[in-house]
Amino acid sequence: MTALTQEEVATHTRTVVQGLEALRNEHNSILSGISSTLSSAHHPPDSNVIAEKAGILQRSLDQIELGLSEAQIMLALASHLQTVEAEKQKLRAQVRRLCQENAWLRDELASTQQKLQASEQHVAQLEEDKKHLEFMSTIKKYDADVQDSESSMEEKKDKSDDPVVDLFPDDDADDRAGLKRSGDFGSQASLAAMSPTPPSQFAQQVNAGYEIPARLRTLHNLVIQYASQGRYEVAVPLCKQALEDLEKTSGHDHPDVATMLNILALVYRDQNKYKEAANLLNDALAIREKTLGENHPAVAATLNNLAVLYGKRGKYKEAEPLCKRALEIREKVLGRDHPDVAKQLNNLALLCQNQGKYEEVERYYQRALEIYETKLGPDDPNVAKTKNNLASAYLKQGKYKEAEILYKQVLTRAHEREFGAIDGDNKPIWQVAEEREENKNKVKDSAPYGEYGGWHKAAKVDSPTVTTTLKNLGALYRRQGKYEAAETLEDCAIRSRKEAVNLVKDGMTPEGNRRLSASRDRLRRGSRESLNSTDFDAADDNETGKFSVRS
Repeated sequence: MTALTQEEVATHTRTVVQGLEALRNEHNSILSGISSTLSSAHHPPDSNVIAEKAGILQRSLDQIELGLSEAQIMLALASHLQTVEAEKQKLRAQVRRLCQENAWLRDELASTQQKLQASEQHVAQLEEDKKHLEFMSTIKKYDADVQDSESSMEEKKDKSDDPVVDLFPDDDADDRAGLKRSGDFGSQASLAAMSPTPPSQFAQQVNAGYEIPARLRTLHNLVIQYASQGRYEVAVPLCKQALEDLEKTSGHDHPDVATMLNILALVYRDQNKYKEAANLLNDALAIREKTLGENHPAVAATLNNLAVLYGKRGKYKEAEPLCKRALEIREKVLGRDHPDVAKQLNNLALLCQNQGKYEEVERYYQRALEIYETKLGPDDPNVAKTKNNLASAYLKQGKYKEAEILYKQVLTRAHEREFGAIDGDNKPIWQVAEEREENKNKVKDSAPYGEYGGWHKAAKVDSPTVTTTLKNLGALYRRQGKYEAAETLEDCAIRSRKEAVNLVKDGMTPEGNRRLSASRDRLRRGSRESLNSTDFDAADDNETGKFSVRS
């Protein structure tokens, strides 16, 4: 039996209704005849049979009526379904129209978004152009002054003695363990050129030294300022724009491009973007080796920067040969007893220390210490830093006596610089601490340390090595069970920290500004010690094996 459609069911139902109505009329006619027969004859002989027939007809008539009622219901239901279907088709048409309108609106929205993006890009480009024009205007104001000052500097100093500011100046208030950022620029004969050095002078640069244009020096100072303020969103586009301009005017394989790559790499390193920094430094290294020669100080600077980056990432084995090659170049160019060689030795020692090569560590530190004491004098801050780092290497090997001697030497020298020669009434802090340790059982209520004098003032805020030495020697005293002596040194270290906080709080007062300015001047002078300076920091505790770069 095949399925019927709705229309076919309704048609058949109407036919059935007609048949049922005809059958009902026929039954009514028959039933009427039987009733008249029964009423005309009072007692016919077959009255029972006639009555039975009448009953059967009546029941059949009731069934016909029921069928007609159900047929009417089916017709009404069919009509309702047709109405629903019509509404459904109407709604479908509305949905199709809404879909078309929705698609049109999406197209309009996509077009509007594209226009908005194009407008934003145009605005961003205009902002970058504005910043670049402002930067170029700033450079033009300083170009003449930079040329005059550098020309006079050339007359007074030899080529190998020209100082160059580090990308990020020393922050002596930060005494975390690790390698300091190295200066990026190589040695230069003069800074008179206002524009990138022409490629035709490459051969002269290899022999006479790489000339850094005044514009790059000015850019370098601006990057220092922005980076020190944490404004990398300004420093990075500034470097990229300068790099793009240099590549357009001088080509990619140019020393100025390498210098710009180094600056940008150090900014990335300061943001912990090590992969980008490594790629830039490797590119700069290839350019400098190609244009300046493999034994140029600028190559040593890039090698050292790359070594520091690897050390920051914990790749000490990869960093060590780079650092050794930088050391060889500096020894060859500057001489074995140059302070820059000592700084490179410090970096190499720290790399070896993180690999547990303590014999090499001691040899490098001792040689660096000898160079500093010979060339810069016993009061140079690098002497105390190197002694502190060497003492930390001793501690890691369990050579506590040797470490204690070095710590005491640092504190004794700091005391002599601040208070003069040592005598019975003028004792360094470690002697005071040991006396308090010896007398702790004799005097129940020991006098506060403040009554022993203001020795803590010797640990100035611009000399964190002294503060670190106090903490390290205090930790060593605790290891030896000399708790009273340890507390004395730790109290002194805390006082030094408070002085640093007070200096920051006083920064807005005239006196605070003067002290802060003097401290910054010392930082700048320390960062100009050499063309390719590499340095280290004192550790924050006696665990100095941590390799870190300040960010």
